Amino acid sequence: MGIVVVGDVALDVVATHAGSIVHGGDARARIALTTGGAGANTAAWLAYSDVEAVLVARVGDDVAGRRASEELTTTGVRCAFTIDPGAATCTVVVLVDGDGQRSMLPDRGAGKHLAATDLDPALLRDAEHLHLSGYVLLDEETREAGLAMLAAAHDAGLTTSVDPQAAALITDPARFLDELRDVDVLLPNLDELAALTGSRDPASAATLLGTVGTVAVTTGPAGASWVDKDGIVSVPAAPGDCVDSTGAGDAFDAGLLSALLDGKPPRECLLAGVHLGAMAVSRVGAQPGPLSPR
Repeated sequence: MGIVVVGDVALDVVATHAGSIVHGGDARARIALTTGGAGANTAAWLAYSDVEAVLVARVGDDVAGRRASEELTTTGVRCAFTIDPGAATCTVVVLVDGDGQRSMLPDRGAGKHLAATDLDPALLRDAEHLHLSGYVLLDEETREAGLAMLAAAHDAGLTTSVDPQAAALITDPARFLDELRDVDVLLPNLDELAALTGSRDPASAATLLGTVGTVAVTTGPAGASWVDKDGIVSVPAAPGDCVDSTGAGDAFDAGLLSALLDGKPPRECLLAGVHLGAMAVSRVGAQPGPLSPR
């Protein structure tokens, strides 16, 4: 039994620059083409953690889609892709500054056409959990598909989790929270938590309980916190340098969920999450692979 992940698969164009971006001018950078996308990142880190991971996504009938399928399959992810002949595979331009912090310019491409029928009900019979990327709910074109998939998972007896993914896209917090009703685990960072509660204090996540079962908040350099009906548990961040923060939250999700499904207590779930998050930021690109030179 494993985890079904629903979310984007992308070609990431990662541009690492040491200085400031010059408006209307040039800035030297190191460029890397990597497989990314929030759904694909989490699925890849789950497979790295020896969890059976199935990725449900839409890709284009193009080189980027085929490359992503090959690379993810090699890492152990089962790719349940719908091929969209009318759109290109999602592409994201990622600008990474000298501190390893990323800014993203995404074009969801085929991902914007995700449909409820892209999730084969047979996949739910062989899984115990469904994880949904919040980008699916935050895009009006895929919102209904995401809600239908969450409902199908609940009906099949699976537990569920959602990563909100982007605080700037949570323009209607009340509606977004209503869509999360009965989700077992919510996985925000501090910015997303503030968008939902009005506070960056992890303890404010307690106000979300009753809508969701548990909130696991990533708190950046401070680590992560677990908030449920029994209170709050916090752990420090894992040591390491930040080369590229792209996909750190996706890796955290995978570490936490792998430990949770293994029956581990909250503290161990958080430690598993921050461990993979630290691994993710130590390299260029959002998925497991050889360390990149700095």
